[in-house]
Amino acid sequence: MVSHIEQQIQARIARVRAEEERKRQQREELAAARTAGLAKRHVAKLRALAEKGRSLAPPIDLNNESLAASGAL
Repeated sequence: MVSHIEQQIQARIARVRAEEERKRQQREELAAARTAGLAKRHVAKLRALAEKGRSLAPPIDLNNESLAASGAL
């Protein structure tokens, strides 16, 4: 026979496990939403840059004769 105290302990353990599972599921859902949102923002940024005729890479000037940050030529 299981005592009243043991039943309370088992019930408490079950509640904690259920809460941990709920939190884990919530973290997974938020991570998925965050990933999807980031991808959508990235696509929107690339689309906006393409409409302006720009890319993410900075322009390269092969005729740049300015000094490097170190002062070297």
